[in-house]
Amino acid sequence: MLTDLVDDAAALAEVKDPLEAELAGALFVVMARSGGDDAMAAFAGGVIPAIEARGTRAALTLLTAIGAAAGKVADPVSEAARTAAVRLTGGGVAVPSWADDLAQPLTAGPFTRLYDVEDTMSVLIGVFQRADRDHALMIVVDHDHCGAADEIYLLGGEELPTAVAAVHQGARQDGVTIKTKKLSAAEFRWHVEQALEARAVHDEEDEPDNVPAGFDLTDSEDGPGYAPLAVLTHNRLAGLPPARRPRGAAASGHAADRTALDVLQQFAAVLGRSGGPAAFGLDLPAARRPQSAKLPTKRKKSNGPAPVYQIKVSLRGAKPPIWRRLLVPGDITLNRLHLAFLAAFGWHGGHLHVFDTAYGQFGQADPELGHRSDSPVTLEQVAPALKDKIRYTYDFGDDWEHEILVEKVTAADPTLEYPLCTGGRRAAPPDDCGGIWGYQELIEVLADPGHPEHEERLEWLGLPDATQFAPNTFNLDQVNQRLRNR
Repeated sequence: MLTDLVDDAAALAEVKDPLEAELAGALFVVMARSGGDDAMAAFAGGVIPAIEARGTRAALTLLTAIGAAAGKVADPVSEAARTAAVRLTGGGVAVPSWADDLAQPLTAGPFTRLYDVEDTMSVLIGVFQRADRDHALMIVVDHDHCGAADEIYLLGGEELPTAVAAVHQGARQDGVTIKTKKLSAAEFRWHVEQALEARAVHDEEDEPDNVPAGFDLTDSEDGPGYAPLAVLTHNRLAGLPPARRPRGAAASGHAADRTALDVLQQFAAVLGRSGGPAAFGLDLPAARRPQSAKLPTKRKKSNGPAPVYQIKVSLRGAKPPIWRRLLVPGDITLNRLHLAFLAAFGWHGGHLHVFDTAYGQFGQADPELGHRSDSPVTLEQVAPALKDKIRYTYDFGDDWEHEILVEKVTAADPTLEYPLCTGGRRAAPPDDCGGIWGYQELIEVLADPGHPEHEERLEWLGLPDATQFAPNTFNLDQVNQRLRNR
């Protein structure tokens, strides 16, 4: 067995991403932990020295992976592996190709919590960066199962927006309302530690006496199982500030009733439970989409100049209302219209977006989500008549949904420059504040100097004091200046 372990580690020495090595080490750590204290002592005092005694690069690779798996978490097996690796390195054994990347500092953030309005389920998302590579952990939490972690998914940073978009899209199709809350690192750690602890208790209760808890190491076809990903998650949490319980958050309980509601099952289906997670990504199912009408043909030059559309763009869920009234050419492409919306609301951009229309969904082309490119499609194609409505969503994490209503269709005025804003109400929420509910909470926090997060939110906004935060204001000239600069 020892020979097979070390021989297999020879290929591990040349992988490009140290995350693969950490997962391999996590499998080893879980195997050692599954047998309890006696097994841990045997691995630390017997197996680790036997690996070191081989004195090869493959042996050093395996020891380095094991030592990295637990990170800052105290673990006799990982500690023994780290010490043995130092000795081999000092003896001149060549280190694995990813060792330098693994030694780079790990930075973390942002952190987000998605949850349904009934608070029966949630997803905790943390993003981590090292050596120019991003990865994210998504922890699905079952609040009807004592707040225990149900699944852990590991995603590449580039895959996260698509995964979050699928969550929101699936929830909308199932009639489930998802809220978004931005978390501090300390709050994220608290939520995840609660979920992992509850899951550990349940795993211990559920395992038969003759089967060690957590011994299901892998999903046979789809990569790591829960146990090694939990080791990796603990590793990441250990590098964050001490856990801090968010205001109003309830600690996990251990009630006898463990029946999950339909909403959790729907949510898990959106996350691809049927397919399971890939080793370093989430294998999302194709979104369920109704059949779309055929897109009308684009305006031809022989049809003459395009008319001007007066549209009202309203941010859904905002109370009091937040809206902008714009004049735009009917033949403006949806992609250019997206840029006009960014200017009109002051969004900084950098997030995905989509237009929902009777003719399909248009944004950045994405076959998995069913989004077609919005660059060749014009407004008058998808909203050809007076009173037509379409929907525009910006940032699939915060999920800023806008309703677009065609109010008037008139001839163009050659003295005016389009797009043009003619009216509006209230300032738009700042980017990345956690969606409409997060914005409402932000307003409450900044209005209360005694709130524990008051100063932290001011610092995040870059404001010297709360008087500089003016959600009730609307500056027409400023909006039009941004439109001209687009």
